[in-house]
Amino acid sequence: QLQIVESGGGLVQPGGSLRLSCASSGFTSETYAVGWFRQAPGKGREAVSTINRSGTKTAYADSVRGRFTISRDYAKNTVFLQMNSLKPEDTGIYYCAAGTIYYPEITEATFGMEYWGQGTQVTVSS
Repeated sequence: QLQIVESGGGLVQPGGSLRLSCASSGFTSETYAVGWFRQAPGKGREAVSTINRSGTKTAYADSVRGRFTISRDYAKNTVFLQMNSLKPEDTGIYYCAAGTIYYPEITEATFGMEYWGQGTQVTVSS
């Protein structure tokens, strides 16, 4: 059974940092591209960052480029999202997803995702 579990969310002040983790089980993570998505209250889901199966290609939304970094640890079957210089507009539920096809354009990232986690809440507030 394929499972994806996110963790690492929480409440942080503006300018602070969080590191989200996306742990997978039931499959070998190196066979899947992985993406992080978020949904703010009252808004649609948006792609935040993606990484391909080999970890050689990454993509970021313009709103997070330079502040967020996606990486993967194959030994742990885990993908991380390091989030620095957090802003109140980064608040939302962050979802991790995996799929066999990698779309290099961040706006198309959702198309390749087949398996989704339950999400972890990130709140940026003073």
